[in-house]
Order: sequence, then C-alpha cells, then structure tokens
Amino acid sequence: MSFPQAFVDPSSVAVVGASEDRAKWGYWLAAGALAGAGRRQVWLVNRRAAQVLGQSCRATVDDLPQAPDLVALCVPPRHVLPVVREALAKGCRAFLSITAGLGADEAELAALLRESGARLIGPNSLGLFNAAADLRLAWGNFTPGRLAIVSQSGQLGSEIAGLGARAGLGVSRFYSVGNQLDVTAVDVLESLVSDEHTGTVALYLESFADGARIVSALEALRRAGKHALVLTTGASEGSRLLARSHTGSMTSALDVVDAACRAAGALRVATPRELVDAARVLDATTPPGGRRVAIISDSGGQGGIAADLAADRGLRAPVFTERLQARLRDLLPAAATVSNPVDLAGAGEADLQVYARVTELVAASGEVDSIVLSGYLGCYGEDSPSLVDAESAVIDRLGRRRRTDAARVPLIVHSMSAASPAVARLREHRVPVFDTIDAALGALGHLTRLGGRPRPAPMTVRTEAAVPAPGYWAARTFLTALGIAMPEARRVTDAAGFAAACASLRPPLVLKAGWIEHKSEHRAVRTGLGPHTAAAVFREMYERLGPGEYVVEEQDIRPGVVELLIGARRDRDFGPTVTVGHGGVLAELWHDVSVELAPVDRRTAAGMLDRLRSRRLLDGWRGQPAVDLDALIDAVVTVSEAIAATPGLADIEVNPIRVGPEGALAVDALVVPRAEDVVAKAACEATGVNGHRETTEEQEASREHVH
Repeated sequence: MSFPQAFVDPSSVAVVGASEDRAKWGYWLAAGALAGAGRRQVWLVNRRAAQVLGQSCRATVDDLPQAPDLVALCVPPRHVLPVVREALAKGCRAFLSITAGLGADEAELAALLRESGARLIGPNSLGLFNAAADLRLAWGNFTPGRLAIVSQSGQLGSEIAGLGARAGLGVSRFYSVGNQLDVTAVDVLESLVSDEHTGTVALYLESFADGARIVSALEALRRAGKHALVLTTGASEGSRLLARSHTGSMTSALDVVDAACRAAGALRVATPRELVDAARVLDATTPPGGRRVAIISDSGGQGGIAADLAADRGLRAPVFTERLQARLRDLLPAAATVSNPVDLAGAGEADLQVYARVTELVAASGEVDSIVLSGYLGCYGEDSPSLVDAESAVIDRLGRRRRTDAARVPLIVHSMSAASPAVARLREHRVPVFDTIDAALGALGHLTRLGGRPRPAPMTVRTEAAVPAPGYWAARTFLTALGIAMPEARRVTDAAGFAAACASLRPPLVLKAGWIEHKSEHRAVRTGLGPHTAAAVFREMYERLGPGEYVVEEQDIRPGVVELLIGARRDRDFGPTVTVGHGGVLAELWHDVSVELAPVDRRTAAGMLDRLRSRRLLDGWRGQPAVDLDALIDAVVTVSEAIAATPGLADIEVNPIRVGPEGALAVDALVVPRAEDVVAKAACEATGVNGHRETTEEQEASREHVH
C-alpha cells in the first residue's frame, strides 16, 4: 500500500483533542496545524470547548463540513477507537495517533484500518513535520533544513532535531513512527527517495523486521543521491541467540546491521551526537574519496593530537612529497613543519590569508582526500576586534573555495571558539566547523566509509542445493559438491570398518563422531592417529559415545597453514549472511570476524579479509609463506552463494578451513537445516506421507536434531 499524500501535504487537517493548555499535546498539534492554515483547511475538535487558540471548535469529527484529509488524534486511549470509527464513516483515510497505551484495542484498530483501506502513523507517535508543506503536527519547534528524521523513538528523534538546530542543521521532514501498527519506518523511507528537499536521512530503529525491504529502501536513497545515517540498539539479537554454530555465537546483532548498511551504502553511527556531526558535514560537502587527510594547524601540539586521533579513526596522514613540502616552505616561516601535520608556526598571526593559501595548495596537490584545519581560526576577531575584517576575509575565501571544484577535497574546521561571529560566518558558507578536534575527526572518519565505491549488487549464481541430512558426513558431501576441498575420508560404524578405512588412508589420521556438532567440546575428535594408536582410540570413543556414524580422515599436516572459519546463516530480519574470521578451537576467544549480507562477490569477500585483525597472518608472518588468498576468497564466495540459494538452510559453518600456500582445505563443517523445515519433514514422514511412517526412535531423533 502506497504512502498517502495526506502524511506529506494534506489538503485539510483535523486535530481531535485540541487544547489551549501548552502542557498538553492538543495545544502543540493545534498550534502547529494552524501555522499551516494558509496552505490547507484546519479544523479543531474538542467536545468541551467552543474555541481553541481563537479558532472555533467542533464537538465531533462528524460535525465537520467535510472529511478531513488527515486526522490527528490526541485523545484518551478509550476514545481512540470511537473517533477512528467516526472519522472512517465520514470518509477519512489517514490518521496520526499520538495517543499511547491502547492495550487490546490495538489489534481491533489494526483490523479496522485493514478493512477500510486506511493508514495510520502510531500509536505512540510524537508527530510529523514537513518544512516544505508548512505541516507541523508535533511537540516543539523545528528549524527547516535538509535532514529528514525517521525514528521509532519519538523523543530520540526530537533529540536529533534539537542537536541539529543548535549546530545550524535543519530538518526537512520528521516522522515519529511509534508502535508501527500500520505505517512503518520503511514506508516513510521509501517516500523520501523522491523528496527534493531532503539531502540526508537519519533513521533510528530498535528492530529491523522486513530487513530486506529496509536495505532496498536505503539503496534507493543512495541511488537518488541521498545519504542515510542509521542509529540503533541491539537489533536482531534473537537470530544470533538461536544460531547453533560458532559463527552465530561470535557475530553480534550490530555486526549484521553494519553488514546491511554496507550493502545499502548507508552508515551506522553510535550516538545522536555522532549522527548530527556526520549529517552536518554531509549537508555541506560530499564524502571524501579516500582516507588520506591533511592536518593543518597553528599549534604543533594540536596538530600532533589531531594526527593521533586521525589514525585512531581509520584515517591516514601521509607524509607529503618533497615537491609539496618545498612549495609549503615558500609560504611559511623557517620554523614551520611541512611534512603533515603542517604547523604554521605563527604565520597566521602575520597574515591571516595564509590559512587559505596553505589549504588551497594542499587541496590542489592530489596527495590527500580531505583537509582538517585546526586551531585558533575563529578566535582572532573575537579576541582582537581589530582583526574582525581580516578574519572575515579569509573565511569568505574558504567559503568560496567550497563552491568550486576544489571542494572535491572536503575541508573541515576545528576552531577553539564555539560561537564567535567568525564561526557563524563559516556556517553561513556551509563550511563544517566543530569546537573539538575529536568531533571533527570523528565525523570525517565516519564519512570516509560513505565515500568509497558502493558494494556491488549481490547476485545469486548457484541454483538451490538439496538440504543435507544431519551429521558431518552429509555436510562433507554437501560442501564437496559445491567445490570446497576436504581431506580424503571414510565413513565407518564399527571396528572392522574402521580398520579397513585406516588401511586405505594415509596417516596421520583424524577420528570424528560424525553426529556430534561441536566435537572438541565433547571429546568427539582425535587427531594424530597412527597404525599403533588408531584401534585403541576408536575403541575408547565408541565405548564412551556409543554406536553411530564415525568418520576417519587424513590429517592436514601441510606447513605454513592459517586456520580460519567461514560461516553462513539466515538472519531472522536480514536473511542470508556470511562470516569469515580467525578459526579453530580458539575462534570464540579471539572473536575476530567480518560479516556481510550474502551472497558476496570476490571484491567484497577480499574486503572482508582486509577487515580482520588477523589479516597479516595471510600475507606471511615471521618468515611464514603467504597463503593462497584466491582459494580462500573462492570458498567465502561459494559458501555465501549456497546459503543465499538454499532457503532450507539455517547455518553453514566451515571451521576450521586451513589455508596454506597451496590452497584451502576444510577439515570440519556443520550444515544445519532450518528448524521449521525439519519439523515439517518429520511431521510429514510420521503421518505416512511419501510412503513412510517413522518409528518412535526416528521421531525422537528428529526432535533431538531440531533442539
């Protein structure tokens, strides 16, 4: 169902529960609605008052001369359903419900909306705002601008708007979606794609139901030239807790949200302040094309701190070439430092225009992707009135630069003054200015993640595979059919079969109890078996664990091997995901993983490896040879395609996959069907479908596998 124009620019609005009391919602909605009375018809409804804010009131919606395009509800919970019924009968099909605490009435309200084809924002909404349409149905006041706010928490959305206003950043639209009984955050996101007044979208969500559609909406915003900043808490945690693999326990909810943001070209931030800081820079400039930053300061101490903070935020302050350093020396005193950071060494006091000259020279060099100007600029006129005009002139020059081709290298200013006339002038020129260096570099560090090439659209290239039966042997069969290399192995069930297998395989050997998922934890795997030890080990394991499907494998003893894991699982909200990380029995201790939505292409898989703390092990460490990265990347892509192409799978885990100079070899694996598919199959077979009725023991085995 499309997003109604009534939530964007209604032709008429009725406020039910209008009030003269500034402490009540009815006042703010009535005052806000009346502020747009020059654009639309506004009616106020109050059973007890003949007039509110100088406007005549009707007692009921039914008393209105015609059906309002939008009805705003701020009445006690018990009155919401009767008012909605009355408005529907009148012909209204769009509602904004501020009222919370509907309890059991929510279900009845949802059914009523569905039956009538009506739409509702809320309940428990803090309202909506559209600057371009003079539509204000919310508590408080909004400064018009280009930031759209879509928030599940109305108060947090209001905080973002307030922080933005104090920083000179205005709002284009504001939607508090509340309980999302009908209209959801993704409905609003989709409506913003074509909004010419919005440049950046701030999204706060506590849950990501319909995650694939959210990703699609964020992608659409990116294609439309709008940036999305996402703020959330521990969303999607339930799917992590339900996962049975090591991968599931090692990846957090926020890992998956970050993966979704990367896939969509959006950016997750941690706090409202971080969001507003990033939005301020996006409002003024484009994200930098890389992580190379020039730091220009009039204090060696401030420049050094800035360089340290830049490195901490993933930025690089590269040493300038000799050519650029020589040109800087021509502009600056002999005591100046010109390698990066640049210390002006008092040159600004002699001639304020040096701030602009150095900035322009560095920007034109091609050696950096962004510039941070840090220190006293912004304070000169405030402390010495005789310097007001000179400081204004250099700020105007920096402002003009922002509107030229040179702006492809964004400039961010850190000023020691928070609110001087010079700082205000920088903001008038839309030059991002911060009063702390950590805020300036924090915003820049975030934005570099938006400046690179967007992740290619995922394409599933494999056809759906048959979901394997439980157990390690079936997992081996499934993975080798996909092209994942595994050691030579035999399946055995008794001592005689084990002896025959040992005779046909090259020692040393590995023995595994194939039906046990986490083998190390249950002493269900033994390595290093030779001709003199194998039989005794099998006998001990068999006596301890009982009959079942055992697997004997040739042990991988190649030198120069690094153990990693590749996992894939189906997230409850976002669907298929793939993980790569430091593997083996200590995987959860090191907790070094990288996650993406699946499937991934080779470029994305390589980027996943680059984000690992253990990445340097793959290039050779302390004299070890570099491993076969192509084989590892192939395996990541293959597993990602398998989970995406096979809806019946819940988890795939290859742990460890041993990668050496001569290729990658998976030496243990787990493949888990989706629980509902296992239950359905068990129920189907137990009732005789497909000509088979399970025994009691088989039914118990199926249930045990599910749990």
